[in-house]
Amino acid sequence: MTTPQLSKLRTPGAARREGRTAVALAVIAACQLMVVLDATIVNIALPHIQTDLAFSTTDLSWVISAYTLAFGGLLLLGGRAGDILGRRRVFLTGILLFTLASLLGGFAQEPWQLLAARALQGIGGAIASPTSLALITTTFAEGPERNRAFGVFAAVSAGGGAIGLLAGGMLTEWLDWRWVLFVNVPIGLLIAVLTPLYISESEPHPGRFDIAGALASTGGMASLVYGFIRASEDGWRDGLTLGSFGAAIVLLAAFVVIESRAREPITPLRMFADRNRAGTYLIMLGLAAAMFGMFFFIVQFVQNVLGFSPIRSGLGFLPTTVAIVGAAALSQRFLPRFGPKPFMITGSAITGVGLTFLRTDSSYVAGVLGPMLLFGFGMGLNFVTLTLTAVSGVATNEAGAASGLLNASQQVGGSLGLSILVTVFGTAARTEADRQVPAFMAQADPGQLAAFRETGRLPDPWGDIVLTHGMSTAFTAAVAMAGVALVTALLVIRVRRSDLEALNGAAAQVGPAA
Repeated sequence: MTTPQLSKLRTPGAARREGRTAVALAVIAACQLMVVLDATIVNIALPHIQTDLAFSTTDLSWVISAYTLAFGGLLLLGGRAGDILGRRRVFLTGILLFTLASLLGGFAQEPWQLLAARALQGIGGAIASPTSLALITTTFAEGPERNRAFGVFAAVSAGGGAIGLLAGGMLTEWLDWRWVLFVNVPIGLLIAVLTPLYISESEPHPGRFDIAGALASTGGMASLVYGFIRASEDGWRDGLTLGSFGAAIVLLAAFVVIESRAREPITPLRMFADRNRAGTYLIMLGLAAAMFGMFFFIVQFVQNVLGFSPIRSGLGFLPTTVAIVGAAALSQRFLPRFGPKPFMITGSAITGVGLTFLRTDSSYVAGVLGPMLLFGFGMGLNFVTLTLTAVSGVATNEAGAASGLLNASQQVGGSLGLSILVTVFGTAARTEADRQVPAFMAQADPGQLAAFRETGRLPDPWGDIVLTHGMSTAFTAAVAMAGVALVTALLVIRVRRSDLEALNGAAAQVGPAA
């Protein structure tokens, strides 16, 4: 039979080169790596972005928040789109949108251009990421083959952050910060070319899009984050600050009403009826809030205060990833025996302790490495624990919504926590700057005085003292966020015998994948 005759017999939407599952898995994993990597690769470049595009420290947080807010706010809608329209089609759309946004961000000449591109990246990631996970279930047969595929996917998700830190350091130091965005373009185009060749289309399922719910939740969280960041620069009585908080209250209240009445809600409120699941989402919210803020400020500390190069900064964060992976393996092994509560309590407590060591005269070993190892170990104890608890006992047709809500809690919690920590930082830094100005004026030479009058910025060492004081005060707020997770684990999480049985089943499924 000729090739044209074979093409006529091919099922509509089938991959042009069926049966090559290894290549299909590589394509799916590459998408996940690109999306996960982008959450950290930009972190290392933040000091260079700040200098090149003249961001203030508080506005700089939007480079992270614009991405995570769009990603977390639209994550569930992206997964729903794949079910309704066909997963391969939606996957391709997300990849191309992410690639275009990366190209635009790399060419940004103004802060608003970079922020718009980062938000567009988040939208593309929200479309592609949940669909890539779902494509594994339609591409690989249930059993060992699918378990191995999930194992690769989980390894990429866990290692993507570390790869991003190291790759961001190399690209920033050897080329330019813009290459942390440009690097996505060839990868995205390659994925787009290979997808129709090796991945088949899923069967679309009729349904409705909860667009109103998605817009209300994303808009409400964006308003809340903007309110905090605005307050850090213009005060709590500023009109736009108050207006942003007012809009956030209205939009988030509207979101709850919309979800309670929607026939097919983007966020099924019944997911919060189980106290363990609701507690899991709150714990993830608190821990993610602390984690995103920690990385944002530590990157600036090691580069601006300790004088690390971007590559050395990336290498300096790798031990944190090792601690996360080691603790995750430990919790997965013993979770079915002891249940989630001990790991949630211990992990949240250790995470909080790890945030308490940064001081003005901190060295890398005492003030960064040691605390980060504690922080990473605490987070690692929680990652697998929270994931399994979120999906434990959930009906098969709702497992996607349960795990999607956990991912959304992580992204939205990170954005909200970062905005709060930036507000705390801005207030503390201004207060410390007022205390340092008299000492600076008494000791500065004429050149330093002239530069200060022109820019309003204190030079080192006074500037370092202000920066570090603001960061250490922000970390105090991060400890409080980890404390919210700890209190929730203590008071809300309860483990019954049926929960342990469900966790044993869930761990058996996730075990080969982790």
